[in-house]
This record gives sequence, C-alpha cells and structure tokens, in this order.
Amino acid sequence: MTTEPQAHLLIVDDDDRIRLLLQKFLIRNGFLVTTARDAAQARRLLAGLEFDLLVLDVMMPGEDGMTLTRDLRARLDVPILLLTARGETDSRIEGLEAGADDYLVKPFEPKELLLRINAILRRLPAGRPPPPVARPIHLGPIRYDTERGELWQGDDPVRLTATETALMRIFAARPGEVVTRERLVTELGRSEGQATARAIDVQIARLRRKIEQDPAQPRYLQTVRGAGYMLAPD
Repeated sequence: MTTEPQAHLLIVDDDDRIRLLLQKFLIRNGFLVTTARDAAQARRLLAGLEFDLLVLDVMMPGEDGMTLTRDLRARLDVPILLLTARGETDSRIEGLEAGADDYLVKPFEPKELLLRINAILRRLPAGRPPPPVARPIHLGPIRYDTERGELWQGDDPVRLTATETALMRIFAARPGEVVTRERLVTELGRSEGQATARAIDVQIARLRRKIEQDPAQPRYLQTVRGAGYMLAPD
C-alpha cells in the first residue's frame, strides 16, 4: 500500500530488535523514520524535530508510553499510535483517554501497523476531507471553520487531535443529521473489530470537552439514544 512520501515518523520502543525491524519496514514503505529507545530520548528528539506521527510502546522502563502520551497531548496535536502487549479493553480505553489516536496490540503484523498509520495520516487536514459546508458552524462561543477544518474560540485556536479533526469534519458535513457509531467507525478508517462502540464514545467525550460548556450535558454534540450522535449547531 502506498503512502504519502516522506511523512516523518518517530518510533519509541525499548526493544532494539522491534525498533530496527519497524524502521526498516516503514522506510521501505516510503516514510522517513527516526527511533528512540525510551521516553527521555523521545523528548529530546521532539524538542528539535517535528514529526507527522508518533508510535509509542506502552511498556517501557522509566516513563511509560501512557504517561508520555498524556503529557505530549497537553502540548502537541501530533497523532499518536500506541503499541501495547495488553489486549484488555480497559487498557485500550485508557490509551484513548490519554489522548492516543489509535492502538495496536502486540504481537502484530508490520503490515497492520502500516495500515493503521496510513489511516491516521489520511485523517489529517492535509488529506482529502469531505466537501466543506459553505459557512462556518457556530457552537455557542466556539466557531468551526469548515473549509480549514479548524476550531476557534474567539481569536484563539482550539487544538484538535487528528481523530478529533476527522470527527468534526464528519459531523460538520451533515449538521442536524444523526451519524451512527458504525458510520463513524467506517469513516475513521477502522474496521468494526478495531473500534468498539466504547472507543467511539471515548473520542466523542474528548471532543465534547472542547466544544461544550458543560460536557456532561452536551448541547451541540448530542447523543441520540439507540441511533448515534448528531451535531446541532446554533
């Protein structure tokens, strides 16, 4: 499968063999790849370089991938994919709540990682978004620029992750229309086995914290019981 040329990835894993294997595989598939053996080295690289996507191992000595994800997400909107040996649902949900865009359970086939990376990169604003709505969408004090795929509060931009950007594009393309969880799974580029209803709910909850005055009682991104979600702008 082809990829956008020269997207720059950072692979962070304490296993030398896995780092080398993934680096060689992803370079062969058109990426520029930098590696780090732990969170400390990753932080030094992030201080001087920009990356299109981070692949972080969860179980690392010292600072683990989950903690690193939470800290980075507070400051950066770069997409993050977590690698975890723990396949339990709670661990996967914890990763999404920490701010990851996706997760992959070890052991995995390198091709599956490639597919996940491509799916995340396609969700970035530079990809092919759905046709924009002509006018901006207003959600109380929040304004969504449909052409640029940007969220604003007054003159201040509201930082969105790649997945949150994709969700806003999906909902903004059909305001007032119910979007099912199944449709969200499809449009986010995941198979049903890769994105449970609970995982979608986590992403929706994260987005609500950025557009709702009271996320516990959403006014603009509503839950339609038994059907899905609906964006209800002013």
